[in-house]
Amino acid sequence: MTPNGAPSSVVLGGALVLLVLVLVWRAGARRGRRTAANRTETRVVSVTSRVLTNATLITTAQWLLLTHVANPWGQLATLLLPALVTAHTLTRALLVIPSGERRGRSGS
Repeated sequence: MTPNGAPSSVVLGGALVLLVLVLVWRAGARRGRRTAANRTETRVVSVTSRVLTNATLITTAQWLLLTHVANPWGQLATLLLPALVTAHTLTRALLVIPSGERRGRSGS
């Protein structure tokens, strides 16, 4: 018996249950951090591959049009349109929105 009257097996069992709960909680937290890190790495690789693919397509289209079209307005459009798309994309990507707010109209 322990000093407060509970049998020692109950105290030992309670300590083991608490230990198991702490270990399960810590393992879940580790798994969550690992999953979040993997998700971030996957996003970075996905975005990088899309950026490189789109840059290759835009560069190829610009090269073809600039080398085969002698019209200055065609050359201006060839350079201006991708620049506008890029500027729009960068502006949206760099726009900082507080996490509590949503973009667009609210329901009211």
